[in-house]
Amino acid sequence: MAGVFETLMQLDEGSGADSFLGPAAPEGGERVFGGQFLAHSLMAAGRTVGGDRAPHSLHGYFLSAGDVDEPTVLQVEHLRDGRSFSQRSVRARQGDRECFFALISFHVPEAGFEFPMPKPLDEPPPESVTLTYNHFSHELRTLETDRWEGEGRPMDIRYINPPTAPEGEPVLDNQRMWMRIDEDLPDDPVLHAAGLAYLADSTLVDHVMLPHGYRWQDARLTGTSLDHAMWFHRAERADQWLLYDQWVEATGSARGLAGGRLVTVDGAVVATCGQEGLMRWGG
Repeated sequence: MAGVFETLMQLDEGSGADSFLGPAAPEGGERVFGGQFLAHSLMAAGRTVGGDRAPHSLHGYFLSAGDVDEPTVLQVEHLRDGRSFSQRSVRARQGDRECFFALISFHVPEAGFEFPMPKPLDEPPPESVTLTYNHFSHELRTLETDRWEGEGRPMDIRYINPPTAPEGEPVLDNQRMWMRIDEDLPDDPVLHAAGLAYLADSTLVDHVMLPHGYRWQDARLTGTSLDHAMWFHRAERADQWLLYDQWVEATGSARGLAGGRLVTVDGAVVATCGQEGLMRWGG
């Protein structure tokens, strides 16, 4: 029986050529989780390329908030099919509103130079980390009426080094978490790449307030994801533990840019990510 994530990634055929319908979100809240748009777009684009090609990069723009109770129409456009690479664009719409746009590239796997090589991780094993990201997010809610709606997402995230400094004190350490899709997935490389994208969007932009001594969950902040970029360096399962090492590159002009990389328990780099978010402070 398919789990929550696998069911969420089962796209129906749309009304036209290369059109697909993504199911509604499995969570509450007022807007669709950005990782769902990323994952749905990857799945839709993957349906239009040959099975010899795997995702290698994704560049997406969050254009408007999606409704969690509505399905999403995903329209794929063929940009190029070469001997080694295929490129697609994907537009995600709900009704007459365009919510997300992505450019996705696929590559026929081939041998070549590899760097960095895997190296042992100096981190506690995931099973020994007990603080979940859901609990951390609940604790940071600043209003009694402010709920953390993300706990319905099919992922398990364990926070290794949560920021505990008092308000106003900068936090500059990389934020490190173990994460995985919390169900067994079939051996579909595009499904696992979609799982990695779903995970990658879960926490990355949250850290851009830390250098200023504040938290993304603060009710005084108006914040939202603007865009997301991701490069897949190797195929990896999304239902196995991965370390997400995350940092803040820069903030300014009411925007913050965060970077991160997903690493296996054996120390192999799986993917590199970048995400920018809007950060308007209401003081």
